[in-house]
Amino acid sequence: MMHRDDNTPPQSDWHTFSVEQTQRELVTRANGLTLTEAQSRISRYGPNRLAEPARRGPLTRLLHQFHNVLLYAMMGAAAITALLGHWLDTAVLMTAVLVNALIGFVQEGKAESALAAIRAMLAPHATVVRGGTRSEIDAATLVPGDVVVLASGDRVPADVRLMASRELRVDESALTGESEPVQKTLETVAQDAVLGERWCMAYAGTVVVHGQAEGIVVATGTRTELGRINRLLTGVENGTTPLLRQIERFGHGLAGVIAVVSVLTFILGWLWRGEPAGDMFMVVVALVASAIPEGLPAIMTVILARGVQRMAREKAIVRRLPAVETLGAVTVICTDKTGTLTRNEMTVLRVVTAGRRYDVSGAGYSPGGKFSLDGTGVDPHTDPELLLAVRAGALCNDARVLQDDNGGWRVEGDPTEGALLVLGAKAGLSQEALHAQWPRKDAIPFESQHRFMSTYHVDPAGTPWLFVKGAPERIFEMCSDQIAEPGGQAGDQAVAAVDIDGWRRKVTDAAAQGLRVLALAFRQAAPSGARLEFSDVERGFTLLALVGMIDPPRTEAIAAVAECHRAGIRVKMITGDHAETAKAIGAKLDIGVGKPAVTGAELALMGEAELRRVALEIDVFARASPEHKLRLVQALQDDGQVVAMTGDGVNDAPALKRADVGVAMGFKGTEAAKEAADIVLTDDNFASIAKAVRQGRGVYDNLKKFILFMLPADGGEALVVVAGVVLALGVAPLTPAQVLWINMVTSSTLGIALAFERAEPGIMERMPRPSGAPLLSWYFAWRVAFVSVLMMIGTLGLFYLEWRNGASLASARTMAVNALVAAEMFYLLNSRSIFRTALSRQGLFGNRIALLTIGVCFLLQMIFTYTPFMQRTFGSAPLNLREWLEVLAAGLLVFIGAELEKWAVRRAGWAERLTMQ
Repeated sequence: MMHRDDNTPPQSDWHTFSVEQTQRELVTRANGLTLTEAQSRISRYGPNRLAEPARRGPLTRLLHQFHNVLLYAMMGAAAITALLGHWLDTAVLMTAVLVNALIGFVQEGKAESALAAIRAMLAPHATVVRGGTRSEIDAATLVPGDVVVLASGDRVPADVRLMASRELRVDESALTGESEPVQKTLETVAQDAVLGERWCMAYAGTVVVHGQAEGIVVATGTRTELGRINRLLTGVENGTTPLLRQIERFGHGLAGVIAVVSVLTFILGWLWRGEPAGDMFMVVVALVASAIPEGLPAIMTVILARGVQRMAREKAIVRRLPAVETLGAVTVICTDKTGTLTRNEMTVLRVVTAGRRYDVSGAGYSPGGKFSLDGTGVDPHTDPELLLAVRAGALCNDARVLQDDNGGWRVEGDPTEGALLVLGAKAGLSQEALHAQWPRKDAIPFESQHRFMSTYHVDPAGTPWLFVKGAPERIFEMCSDQIAEPGGQAGDQAVAAVDIDGWRRKVTDAAAQGLRVLALAFRQAAPSGARLEFSDVERGFTLLALVGMIDPPRTEAIAAVAECHRAGIRVKMITGDHAETAKAIGAKLDIGVGKPAVTGAELALMGEAELRRVALEIDVFARASPEHKLRLVQALQDDGQVVAMTGDGVNDAPALKRADVGVAMGFKGTEAAKEAADIVLTDDNFASIAKAVRQGRGVYDNLKKFILFMLPADGGEALVVVAGVVLALGVAPLTPAQVLWINMVTSSTLGIALAFERAEPGIMERMPRPSGAPLLSWYFAWRVAFVSVLMMIGTLGLFYLEWRNGASLASARTMAVNALVAAEMFYLLNSRSIFRTALSRQGLFGNRIALLTIGVCFLLQMIFTYTPFMQRTFGSAPLNLREWLEVLAAGLLVFIGAELEKWAVRRAGWAERLTMQ
């Protein structure tokens, strides 16, 4: 702990300081600093705002987007087409380059936007006491030692040590992930207390939901807990995605192959065949133009964009385009609990009396649900003991349950009290009728130091009743009796001495199942005076029941987790909640069953090697801080896992940014979380993640299908060019301009159809693909080579036969061009599924876009073949019916050959194994 004379005040241990120690340490007092003192300190500590990081200028960011091997290839292809004078092709290629660069330029601002969102969480104004005078000031001028006033609805402007509090409850979920507002006290806590258990502190960026308080500012700006998270986020670098890594490796490899083949072809023709160097240069130009996959980045963007549209329908908004596919590659999903796996609506599941345990159905704030005893339905109106317990919980209550315009239900007030009102509604007790029949005369509100609430009512017969609810141990102290056995009218049941040990066992049993437990008791008496005082509720109560409640898991989340498990994806829960609660929810979701929950305090003591082991083996992590979440994500990535991380708070932002895919909650999430994330869920539902994973896998499948379609097409063209040199035909079967025409027609029309393929059946039954797997496996390389050879045989065969049989060179080349395009038309149908046959109604007609693109491509070939302008530009010539039939045969050769190859793979039983490559 630093001394007060240091320029930087102590940051992390203020929760161990009493109010008096804090005042001495910061040289302040109850009536605040003087204006002179405050002005002096702001020059020492700086303004109460988070520092903005240095940013690259827009021009630098834009130029950085062009540093990509595929964009280099596209720009090279554009340069070649420009040299050939094909300005339309050049314009198309450069447009695709600019579109890809602009997408990256827009998305690169993610980190800066996330930091800006965190900075915006600091309150713009604060109520401060200076020199004994209360005033509202710009929160940026707050300094350590200032006394601030907090009220319901305020955003806490700095880190504050509380010095006076009345029923203060603060929503700290943005920092801790804990779902319930935290009741604040003034007592110090242990030095190793986690952030969510520092009861005497209020932290910058959190929100006061109830009560009032005064406190001493102990940290401002970058020294706050919010500032610490901001520094974490600044230090997190964006990782590349598995797809981009694969594309980069593929692009480098392909560029190397093209360069080697081009050089060898030039040497072969010039030195061995004796062809003129100028002619061989044009052959190499044609070869390079045919082999460069200039359509890949553009079609990849289309496929990813189509995935964005499909994910949007599944309530997942994609902010960063490559994340579409990356989500399909994840091997681990690290998810928050509250609101994502659970409903974020406290629900009573159990009511325990002295002799019975009642189960309650229904989930959330909807009043639908039933009571049962040992599996048999129970009507509370025929069970006076149960009815009195339910009535006590509904009357000793300050919350309200309201119905939204869209039919949903919400709670105003404490979620725990809201759950008791919903319990009453399930028993047929409406709030309005209860308060009319049992009017409240007075109350003692809940305060953390007392740990109970009490209300005074009069029933319809005029009998006075006192009800209390609160922490079980506190209520036990007030009770001398318990209801001995069920029966009789309300208040007339036989009583016996309270069995505290028995009730404690019931509390332990419920808590072990992750339930939050409250106790309910009553006394038929009026206050001793005109007002209800603490002396009226010290003793003499009859213990009614224990109520066990929990934030229940979403029904659809249970199914979604099961689907992820079938897909080979590990689901890990990382929450700020208590370990027992996390384990109980995990058990209901089949997460971490039979394994212990590891707390943040335990993670903090682990070295990197042990952390990696634990991160892989354990599935439930509780009381986790931002650093813990970040370390867990990094440990999983170090082991080669592809990690998706969900979150909604500021505390989640560093881990969201570091994960391969950050998924933020759109409805209840903070702006900082959304800006740091790649994907935002509009319904905050884990089930939407599972649906998005399905779409992501479908996107990758479609990308593979396009590559398996594109490379044989390019390979067939390249083999035709090379074969013309090797066989010494004396003429090139294809000119560079014709090669570019084929590429433009097929890439612009045929290839785009594969972006519209739906996910194949059983896609969520596969294991995730290995993160280091190449884009082109050995089997796919075989498929590319096999189909390329088929295309070359059909094309070169037709060219050679026509030319040797006396046809003009223009006619022979026109047949070669049309044979290649026809082969690609037929092969498009083969490519709609990597292993399933195309010889079915679904295979041939299931994609209307594919049929449309084939029709457009056919029309373009008619224009190429028969219009005078195209004949002059590309050297084409008209064909007769016999020649068209030969072109059709060349296309069918490829279609039949590809189908036979897929049939052989299926018959050998290799399809499932090869799908994983």
